[in-house]
Parts: sequence; C-alpha cells; structure tokens
Amino acid sequence: MQPVIPQDEFLQRRERVLSRMPQNTVAIVSGHSELTRSNDTEYPFRQNSYFHYLTGFNEPDAVLVLSKIEGQPRSLLFCQNKDPEAEVWHGLRLGFHNAMHALAVDEGRDIDSFEDDVSELLNGASSVLVLMGEDSVLEAQVRDAIDFLRANERKGYVAPHRIEDLRSTLDAMRQFKSTQELAVMREAARISSDAFKRIMKFCKPGAMEYQLEAELQHEFAMQGAPAPAYGIICGGGANACILHYTDNRDVLHDGDLVLVDAGAEYQGYAADITRTFPVNGRFSEEQAMIYNIVLKAQQAAFAHIKPGDTLKAATEAAAKVINDELTLLEILSGDADENFANNRWKKFFIHGLGHWLGLDVHDVGRYKSTDGEPLTFQPGMVLTVEPGIYISRESGVDERWRGIGVRIEDDLIVTEDGFENMTQAVPKTIEEIESWMQNK
Repeated sequence: MQPVIPQDEFLQRRERVLSRMPQNTVAIVSGHSELTRSNDTEYPFRQNSYFHYLTGFNEPDAVLVLSKIEGQPRSLLFCQNKDPEAEVWHGLRLGFHNAMHALAVDEGRDIDSFEDDVSELLNGASSVLVLMGEDSVLEAQVRDAIDFLRANERKGYVAPHRIEDLRSTLDAMRQFKSTQELAVMREAARISSDAFKRIMKFCKPGAMEYQLEAELQHEFAMQGAPAPAYGIICGGGANACILHYTDNRDVLHDGDLVLVDAGAEYQGYAADITRTFPVNGRFSEEQAMIYNIVLKAQQAAFAHIKPGDTLKAATEAAAKVINDELTLLEILSGDADENFANNRWKKFFIHGLGHWLGLDVHDVGRYKSTDGEPLTFQPGMVLTVEPGIYISRESGVDERWRGIGVRIEDDLIVTEDGFENMTQAVPKTIEEIESWMQNK
C-alpha cells in the first residue's frame, strides 16, 4: 500500500500550532487560487505548501482559521460550496458542510462569506498571525477588518493591536519530518530513482534534451506522481554549466555529458536528484577526472551528515576536495592552500552544497541558530547534498576542460547515527553508470 499522510496527522499539526499560540490570538492561512494560463485555461493547480501542511486539502480558494480566544481553541475552514453546475465542468467539491467530518475541523463555512466574517473572527483578539508576504489579498482583508473593529470600539468591538508572522512557528515544525512524512518522501525518491534509471537506458546520441524530460515525466506519472516537483533540467554539453537550464531543446551529441536535475512530487512532497552521465554511455578521460572529483567531494560531505554536525562543515569538506583537485589539474593555478583561503574554487563550484527538502524542493527551515551559529543537524531533518563543478566555454582554462559541467545530488534523511540516502539506487560511480547504460 502506498504511503499516505493520515488526517489525524494534519489535526495534530493544527493542535501543535494552537498550543504554541498565545491566548487571544488568531492565525489565518490561505490556500492558493487557480492561475490563468491563457484566456479561459488555467495552470495545473498546486496547493500552498503551508496550507497543505495544516489541512491536506487540495481545492483552490480556501482559508484556514485557528482561533484561541478566551481559552477556547478552535479551527475553522472556509472553502467553496457545493455547486452542481460548476462541478459538472470542473469536478466535485468537498463543500463546507462536509469539511468538519472530512478534514476534522470544528466548523466549515462558505468561502464567499470569508471577507464579511473576518471582523467577527478577529473581534477580541490581541494579535493576528499570518504568513507575511504570502497573500496580499488576505493581508488587506485582515487590515480592513482591524480598521473596522477600531472604528467601532464604542459599540464594544475589540481590535487586534498587532499583526505578526506565523512563519517561524510553521517553519520550525516543517523542518522535522514525521515518520509518515518520511515514508511519503521515500516513495517520491523511489519513483524519481526509477525515472533516472529509465533515462540512462534511453539516452543516446541524437536524442533531444526534451525527450529525456518526457521520459522522466512518463515514469513519474505511471508510478502515481503526476507532476515534477520543479522545472526539470536536462542540460547536454555546455548547457550543463547553466545552473537553472530548463529550455531542454537541444540535441544530445556523441561525446558530451548530460546533466539531469529532476524529482517527482508525490502527495505534495518533493524529491530532488541530479546525475551527470555520458550521452554515449562512456566517459572520456577528462570527463571522468572531473566527475570523480565531484563524487569524492560528495563523499567528503557525507561524512558530516550526522547529528551535531553542520552543513557549513560539510560544505567546507566538499569545497576543499574540489579546490585541491582542481589545483592538481592546474585548472586552478597557484598554491592549493592559498586558493582555498581566497575562495578561488568558487569560480567552478558556484552554488551551495545543499538545501532542506520537503513540501517545497527548497524547503523552509533555518540554516543558522538564533545566535548566528550554523544550525546543527538533528534526526528527522531532510536535505540534499549536491556538489558540482562547472567549466564554461568562456572560463579561460585549457581547452580540454571547457564545456564540462558535473553535479551529483542525493536526498538524505538525518538519522540517530548518521544518514539514510533515499536516492542511492540511482547509478552513481563511473563503473555503475557505464554498466547500466550499456546493458540495455
């Protein structure tokens, strides 16, 4: 049976938020609306990650209200009402009457009444918690409601005297994944790993970058993940040196490498894998040398993925490998220690080592503690580790290295005694890649 986040877990998350809210506080979190793509067609709907985290509800135009006034915690969901005519065209709706049972909230109301009801919900609260900057329409509605309450204080209304950001509370919760979240993320990683193994078999000279993308999306969808977690990157040759290359329109040439960065989104949770492999199934000498540096750098970083260690230490370990090896190859000139001290390796390793992973591919969560020191890893955190070397055609180094771009990325869960690599099934060493690609 495929893993699913149970409704009880969403209820427990809301209860945790309520327990952390001061008395006489109201928190409001809105879902996304559909976005027009062209004329009367919309982009595929994707729910707001914060709203999804608290409700698991995947319909547009909904708002969650968590209220803690006079010691009475309660939850209220506004959503679209049932509408047989609209449902014939666009699909069934839950309807606010069904929200109490289906979503385990205390009350459901029609979303059309939200703007009129905000004042009532905020009356008597001392503060309002929203996701600042997330939904300008909601923030305007909250401010209008506060203005109304202030203007009518003689009638006995009590207006909140401050609006605060809910992010810090939710981000801290989302940074640690539950047992069931990890099960869902393992499934996203498994589906994504299968897709990468598929494209390695498919890849050949003359294929198009967009054909690799199509093969990935086909495998995602066939295994229950209808959409990628982000724009897929399939960069052949020098395109691999463009970090967020998503055009995916060029032909794959014999003798080039192709860098593919992709991940399935499964039940809202992202996977994020990068592999770099030869179009023809065989690494050249130069490609193999650069590739093995990146692989060595990743292994050096892996040694620091454990409780009590830091992403900063892992980054420095990977950077030291890249710096020293590029100096040995004279891609970096001069002394290795001096190059490292002066960050000259950043010319070729031009991004961070990794990021948190979860409902967003670049998931929320702090990287530094409140005292400014690097945050230490703890069990339940999930992150990517993705060192890379990018030698553009304009880099000015020896011609033999130009146009080589390599990144290797895996998805790791921090455990009690180290880490679990959720994406280790994808061939990664040169021997594994060549063997897998040639045995078609």
